[in-house]
Amino acid sequence: MDSGTHLVFGLGLGGLALTDPAITSHPYGPVTVLIGTILGSQAPDADMLLRFKSNADYIRNHRGLSHSFPAIVGWTALITLVLSLVFRGVPWLHLGVWVLLAVVVHVASDLFNSYGTQAFRPLSRKWIAWNIIHIFDPAIFLAHVAAILLWMSGWADPRAIFPVLYGLLVLYYGWRTWVHRRLSVKVPGQDPERDQGDEYTLLPTLSLSKWNVVKRSADCRYSIGEWENGRLTWVDRMKCDEHPAVEASKSNKDVRAFLDVTPFPCGLVKSHSWGYEVRWVDIRYRHRRQYPFVAVVLMDASYVPFQSYVGWLSDERLEKRLRMNTY
Repeated sequence: MDSGTHLVFGLGLGGLALTDPAITSHPYGPVTVLIGTILGSQAPDADMLLRFKSNADYIRNHRGLSHSFPAIVGWTALITLVLSLVFRGVPWLHLGVWVLLAVVVHVASDLFNSYGTQAFRPLSRKWIAWNIIHIFDPAIFLAHVAAILLWMSGWADPRAIFPVLYGLLVLYYGWRTWVHRRLSVKVPGQDPERDQGDEYTLLPTLSLSKWNVVKRSADCRYSIGEWENGRLTWVDRMKCDEHPAVEASKSNKDVRAFLDVTPFPCGLVKSHSWGYEVRWVDIRYRHRRQYPFVAVVLMDASYVPFQSYVGWLSDERLEKRLRMNTY
């Protein structure tokens, strides 16, 4: 999820912790646990600091080890230890349970969107993405904001608000999971162009009634579509290039980072007087007829790279960046 949603989860779980008598019986208990749940809800994204090293390091490691089983235990222990030393007497075991819940909710909510995490490290380095909840879900965010405002304004008891909120969210996640599974079976049957071997993936959008659809064919072709109101519409098609420059680009560090995190890579080649431009796009992220998550390698006629980039840029900004560094 986005940072704002993780923040309101932290605030909400701090409100839910007020149902714990061991926390509320201590004068500093509510404040301590609120700080703990906010920190726990943000801690796994500390890997964003890798941006200062390089985009490639950030993309390769974001939601990786920091979201794994050992990290969940580590974040919980670190935050609980620091808060226990600052706020003496607060029951550390109860505090630790609420911090653990905040960290687990962060990791679990990230599993439900399209980017996913490597939550099962070190047992597996596989990326797990369930494609059920958009990275920013207005219903989840606004429900938290409403509950937090009721709490902060004193209009309602947090011990009543937050159990109801999280009970409803469990039902919401269950409903979205059911819808996703049902449509994953239904959508392929609605495609008149379906061929044997085609693979379909549904991706969530901001709208509850609309899903993006990616169809991958056996011949390196992608079809990108939308499912809305019971109708499947294809909006773009793409044939990935098979070219020596594409293969050569796979040894580039920026491309390796890109290929590590996307299940839907597509390499495209442009020939220039000075050599080749290889652009890898992630089919999952289509916005305004563009694919902003890219890895680009510029190489000479002998396939020797001299410039590369990986990250999020519009076509216009990417072209400007490449022109500035090429000429």
